Amino acid sequence: MKRYRIEPGSRVDLSAIDPDDKSAFSGGKDEASVEQAALRARLERLQELLYAEHQHKVLIVLQAMDAGGKDGTIRAVFEGVNPQGVSVVSFKVPSAEELDHDYLWRVHRHVPGKGQMVIFNRSHYEDVLIARVRDLVRPKVWRRRYDQINDFERMLAEEGTTLLKFFLHIDPDEQKQRLQSRLDDPHKRWKFNAGDLDERRLWPQYMEAYNDALSATSTEWAPWYVVPANAKWYRNHVVARVIVETLEGLEMRYPRPPAELSEIVIK
Repeated sequence: MKRYRIEPGSRVDLSAIDPDDKSAFSGGKDEASVEQAALRARLERLQELLYAEHQHKVLIVLQAMDAGGKDGTIRAVFEGVNPQGVSVVSFKVPSAEELDHDYLWRVHRHVPGKGQMVIFNRSHYEDVLIARVRDLVRPKVWRRRYDQINDFERMLAEEGTTLLKFFLHIDPDEQKQRLQSRLDDPHKRWKFNAGDLDERRLWPQYMEAYNDALSATSTEWAPWYVVPANAKWYRNHVVARVIVETLEGLEMRYPRPPAELSEIVIK
């Protein structure tokens, strides 16, 4: 999965990254479904271990263009995990209270505690993406936020949080098909937002903003992964593998029971 990891200090050019790439899996969709089931089983065990050990914290950030697959990734990858130890936070338009504080305030309140895994559906990166593209803040404001975000994430990492950030990379044609399917399917129309079409018209500006954000904020302590996401099954496979391999690298252990338990007899 290192092929999708953005090395710190490197310059990202999303136009040079193929959203249809499937080179990390030699089999097809059917074989991937079998592998995905095995990955989910491993993730379920690792998440239980994370919760039981109560030492590590895991924060997963998902970013994408509209219809990029954030919700679908969450459903597919985290199916079966214990909701007692996993939560999803979706960041919408800031409330009046949130706007009264610094832009990281609403995010910091939701970072994981020990034994917890938290998934951000959108995140603090909206403040260097839509805030930039829509001219919600001046350029000197969003430019200095790259360093602020890096410092914030470094602090989380130094305090024991493992951070994984995924940009789900689709192309405009794939987005068009997904938006059209929402419009055509009565069961999906609730997901269609006419405002997404306004954002779609700004695709080049968003790509430029993503290029800069990914380049400036992929660090050793909080790496970005650009995941080819035109094929949903492949997207799920990549995200699940990165998470599972990262959790296995933490070398977690179940807590040792008190010695006196060995003397207990249940009658």
